[in-house]
Amino acid sequence: MSNEKIPYKIYLEEKDMPKQWYNVRADMKKKPAPLLNPATGKPCTAEELSHVFCNELVQQELNETDPYIAIPQEIQDFYKMFRPSPLIRAYFLEKKLGTPAKIYYKFEGNNTSGSHKLNSAIAQAYYAKKQGLKGVTTETGAGQWGTALSMACSYFDLDCQVYMVKVSYEQKPFRREVMRTYGANVTPSPSMTTEVGRKILAEFPETGGSLGCAISEAVEAATSQEGYRYVLGSVLSQVLLHQTVIGLECKTALDKYGEKPDIIIGCAGGGSNLGGLIAPFMGEKLRGEADYQIIAVEPASCPSLTRGTYAYDFCDTGKICPLQKMYTLGSGFMPSPNHAGGLRYHGMSAILSELYDQGLMEARSVEQTSVFEAAQQFARVEGILPAPESSHAIRVAIDEALKCKETGEEKTILFGLTGTGYFDMYAYAAYNDGKMGDYIPTDEEIAKSIANLPKIG
Repeated sequence: MSNEKIPYKIYLEEKDMPKQWYNVRADMKKKPAPLLNPATGKPCTAEELSHVFCNELVQQELNETDPYIAIPQEIQDFYKMFRPSPLIRAYFLEKKLGTPAKIYYKFEGNNTSGSHKLNSAIAQAYYAKKQGLKGVTTETGAGQWGTALSMACSYFDLDCQVYMVKVSYEQKPFRREVMRTYGANVTPSPSMTTEVGRKILAEFPETGGSLGCAISEAVEAATSQEGYRYVLGSVLSQVLLHQTVIGLECKTALDKYGEKPDIIIGCAGGGSNLGGLIAPFMGEKLRGEADYQIIAVEPASCPSLTRGTYAYDFCDTGKICPLQKMYTLGSGFMPSPNHAGGLRYHGMSAILSELYDQGLMEARSVEQTSVFEAAQQFARVEGILPAPESSHAIRVAIDEALKCKETGEEKTILFGLTGTGYFDMYAYAAYNDGKMGDYIPTDEEIAKSIANLPKIG
């Protein structure tokens, strides 16, 4: 089919929206390793996990056999506020680059939270309400997840307590205020309000925090209050499951015009956006039906896939969460305060870690200034100011398109535009003023953190 027949924006109809989430683990011959109880070293049981997570979410977390899980009607109805999201052909970027490649991006920023995070937030809030809970606690990096969860909790009249990574709390005050507008209580992390927060501050008094720190505080807060559970915006298998609406819609839209991506690119911090985007395509790859080049893009300042170790580690800095086998820099790793707050996590999803370890996807790390150069280039021609996290995928999409320009190959590139950057103007100001730098951890720093991995297996 000729390029002229493919519209700039491919919109699906409501009837085309997914009615089921896709569980990629069902098609994985080698499954991700189980979560372990750090006290016993044995796989966590549903009963143990239910003290931290909502009951039905625990079942989704442990489900490795059902390829499809029905989306409750109430969640489908909520999705209609902002889904289906558009798949956009980047004609203007293609022209600017002078590339023969076709570039598509799935735009997830067209909702109040400004990102893909609402796909899972509404699901987790729904299950909390169904269980009869009073409220939930969580962490947030750049604030997209906290914003999404506060909106979802407001919809279901649930209390929402958010521990926001301190550097982002200070850099992104407007996103903090959106959370408060929706009724959330927002605390900079690490804080003096929890035992684990006080311990971290005693050891790292000048720290800007990390997602691992904030997770520890949120879990402690949930388990110390009756009628509360902890919910997480990334990393967990249940979250990647909810985010598969992204990839399922992508595939339906591309199939509509007979298109098939050669390269699929997503930013990677904990893994929810990337996992959701690639899921149905990875399923085809696992079943031997098709092949794709899949690229995870992470910050050079927090390179868990490209420089981490595949081992069991704590999911949080305070070491109170279950152990997960993943690519990790060590739960004590403190990333530099870069502007991609949502990617400042020491580990990676167990699903993505296993797929990466099997060689079914690749990973690249990119420096912050290079990322913002790509973000600016994209914004000037495509008319959307991208989030710093999303811009990691943009950087590599541009790089791959320029490779096609050199070779003359007409490849089709698909990447995830996870959200907008309108609350990230301090970051853009630093770049525009020439004050943004790149920090890359040394081998010694990473080795020091890795040396403290728990001795499991």
